[in-house]
Amino acid sequence: MAKKGRVFSGIRPTGRAHLGNYLGAIQNYVALQDEYECIYCIVDLHALTTVEDTINLRQNTYEMALDLLAAGIRPEETILFVQSHVPQVTELHTILSMVTPLGKLTDLPTFKEKVRQNPNNVNYGLVGYPVLMSADIALYKTDVVPVGIDQAPHLEFARETVRSFNYRYNTNVLKEAAMKTTEVPKVLGIDGKEKMSKSLDNHIEIAATPEETLQRVMMMVTDPQRIRRQDPGNPDVCNVFSLHKIFTPKEDVEMINVECRRAGIGCVDCKKRFAANLNKALEPFRTRRAELASQPDRVMAILEDGARRARAIAEETMKEVRAAVQLP
Repeated sequence: MAKKGRVFSGIRPTGRAHLGNYLGAIQNYVALQDEYECIYCIVDLHALTTVEDTINLRQNTYEMALDLLAAGIRPEETILFVQSHVPQVTELHTILSMVTPLGKLTDLPTFKEKVRQNPNNVNYGLVGYPVLMSADIALYKTDVVPVGIDQAPHLEFARETVRSFNYRYNTNVLKEAAMKTTEVPKVLGIDGKEKMSKSLDNHIEIAATPEETLQRVMMMVTDPQRIRRQDPGNPDVCNVFSLHKIFTPKEDVEMINVECRRAGIGCVDCKKRFAANLNKALEPFRTRRAELASQPDRVMAILEDGARRARAIAEETMKEVRAAVQLP
């Protein structure tokens, strides 16, 4: 079957992937392979904007590669690589920064959010993060970028950056990627308040053991108004129930919905059922991951081959970019 075009997306190596990463991005990465030529990048340079030390960066990058491959990324057809292994991206980032107004960068909602989260670490790289992201996308002549609707401003920024470059240098070398809106579920953390995040320690790692998974699930906040076992609950405001709808058989979801409302089932039992269903759903992934982890040389070879293939595309783009800018 002919592919519809080229997809590019990047994921930060913050450690082993958690449930939010899996539902929000990784599952979609796998599915897109059936229709598109896919290029997926572990964006280690982007990670530098918010980490205070890099002691675990290499290991975290390797762990993310394991997660992506175990989830179903097919390296024989999909390019999977590490961002810093393709140095052309930093060259294009520098060139694109010359056509980027500073005010646009500081007005982006993600920049403001990162400043709120890390007020003592507002570095130049953080301000220029969207320009590097634009370079990632443009470097591979990307047709489509899959994003959740909350990420739409970032892709539009990337499109505007490409437009500015092409206008400034009277060329059409760089391509404006189209947005492919994905139904990305907002997965709340175990605190039931904030989006699942490793930095907030409210996450559930998909590579965790069944015992670790149960332990984290048992910490999850449910209906805050349900104080005692005999109190009726409201599944509509319960984070555990929202995940039951993804991982639990439909008939059991319906039963939990009814029994919770009449206090026929308690939160402890509800969590145990969810943990069991989550572990069952993730068992094939964990088996594949363990097999890959026993072959580290194979994983590194996949990343090296991906970088080689990505560099070939990147260098062809940069030849055109250099010519358009008339660099000597």
